Amino acid sequence: MQSPPSSILFEVNGFCIHYYGVIMFLAIISALFVIRYIAKNFYRNVNTDIILDILPCIILFSILGARLYYVLMDFSYYSAHIVEIPAIWNGGMSIHGGILGGILSGLILAKIKKIDFLTYADVFAYGIVIGQAIGRFGNYFNCEAFGKPCSIPYLKLYIPEQFRPFGYELYDYFHPTFLYESLWDLLVFFILFFVVRKFVSVKNLSQGTIFFSYLILYSIGRFFIEWCRLDSVKNFGSVPVAQIVCVLTVLAGILFLFLLNRRRGKI
Repeated sequence: MQSPPSSILFEVNGFCIHYYGVIMFLAIISALFVIRYIAKNFYRNVNTDIILDILPCIILFSILGARLYYVLMDFSYYSAHIVEIPAIWNGGMSIHGGILGGILSGLILAKIKKIDFLTYADVFAYGIVIGQAIGRFGNYFNCEAFGKPCSIPYLKLYIPEQFRPFGYELYDYFHPTFLYESLWDLLVFFILFFVVRKFVSVKNLSQGTIFFSYLILYSIGRFFIEWCRLDSVKNFGSVPVAQIVCVLTVLAGILFLFLLNRRRGKI
């Protein structure tokens, strides 16, 4: 697998259109399509007009959260390169920060719109994980989010020398961990749609079950993929912060699932 020759798709009057930005746009559009489809066909109590009203704000806060989280994790660099903080087209977006930003904005908007946060969070979960699956390919065009050296034929990814981490300059091929995570995200979607959704319907489980199941499933996959990555933004000792966040997210998701469904007498 070869790396792309450039991260720039095309240039107009000196203004560069990056693959990363185009892929993020496609990820958002795809997520919206999935959210609307799920809402219209399986959640008749969810107002699709409200979804369209709140989605721009959630997207904005998710992007801000994703970037702010990344910048804070690498604050020593960005404090010395302040002008680079807005340059999201160069990469540097944390999914954990994006999820947190989306949740916070969703809670505020649910209060303003007088809607049930957990019901809408369930619907959004399907679109979020599809958006993640597509968005990961932005990492490919930026030559980032790859893993340790790899020698597996037809899987190994060539990384140009200028993008190789310190100490790995002599290696040519690396694990395409962005691809692993994209495939895992697709698997999570199918589990949510074909397994968890039907289980929720049969058992009449509480609203929020889909959303917290998404958080748990995604975090489990990300935890193991993180072991292979070389570009963790920040570590505690030898443990990447992302893995610690994944463990905390899994534990929190399990706790909320238990509390929500026990309240309804389903556990």
